[in-house]
Amino acid sequence: MKRVLVRLPNPLGDAVMATPALRALRRGLPDAEIAVQGLPHHEGLLRGSTSFDLFLGWRGRGLGDLAARAKALRAHAFDAAVVLPDSPRSALDAFAARIPRRVGYGRDPVRRLLLTDPVAPPLEGRRRVPISMIERYLRLTRRLGVPDAGEALELFVHAEAAQAAAALLVRAGVSREEPVLLVTPGAAYGASKLWPPEHFARASDEIRDRFGLLPLLVPAPSPEEIAIAKRVSDAISGRHVALLEPDPSLEVFKAIVARASLVLSNDTGPRHVAVALGRPVVTLMGPTDPRHTAHLLSRQRVLFEDVACRPCGQKACPIGDQRCLVGLAPERAVAAAGELLGRR
Repeated sequence: MKRVLVRLPNPLGDAVMATPALRALRRGLPDAEIAVQGLPHHEGLLRGSTSFDLFLGWRGRGLGDLAARAKALRAHAFDAAVVLPDSPRSALDAFAARIPRRVGYGRDPVRRLLLTDPVAPPLEGRRRVPISMIERYLRLTRRLGVPDAGEALELFVHAEAAQAAAALLVRAGVSREEPVLLVTPGAAYGASKLWPPEHFARASDEIRDRFGLLPLLVPAPSPEEIAIAKRVSDAISGRHVALLEPDPSLEVFKAIVARASLVLSNDTGPRHVAVALGRPVVTLMGPTDPRHTAHLLSRQRVLFEDVACRPCGQKACPIGDQRCLVGLAPERAVAAAGELLGRR
């Protein structure tokens, strides 16, 4: 194979969890040109990686957009495509571009029609079995005869981004040597993943007072996540910094994550960015099944309440009280922080 296309999953965390599959392709096909197709912000997320040669932006859902992308893909003369997401739409570009070999999960008849190499999803009877997303993506690259190259997540921070992040934090009142607790209280997935803002505030106050880490709130640059961060900021009783006009660059955000002594996060993209950059992270897990992300746990503490209705996987709590996260006490996050920091 001389040219391979990889269609990335859309969610930020899933794109990070695809990096072991990209690394496997690079090592297994060292002479091939590997192109990655993803949302525009994925380019900044993955910049610095040597696992691919070319980034192709994906945008637009109309038939005209599909036709334009297919024409552009045909010009690259790809030999194979690895479609990491499950949806039929994600396989349409490779199908329309007539890429000869198209690998992906054949979860339904439409997907199987669009793929030449449909891989059966992990099932028990007719039910999907939750497995680590790292393993899930590696099963697709193995289909091309490529051996694994480890499970470590990998992201990179450029010196320019690190300098920009340091300058941004200094302007916000964070000294260059001050240890930081990075708090990311949002979740693009939906309200069901949100630990209550009051819980974030209590845990942040306690971690600052007990372990000497300055709480730093950095929401995604969206009105919804900025509003959540403001609620947390309003509830914190002591010193903290809230970047309520965040830099939209993922490269600067990566540099801020790399600067943190500890990350406190919902089960969302920043969690996986932190793991990839070697930062300890406390994750508040709500309606999602932890088996999807049960990997690289030595520097993580994944906390959840053992309630009968979880994991439901819903974007909004179907019973309305969000007991899986409301019942998750801030004291548990503080204790987990102490374990990761090596302090009592």
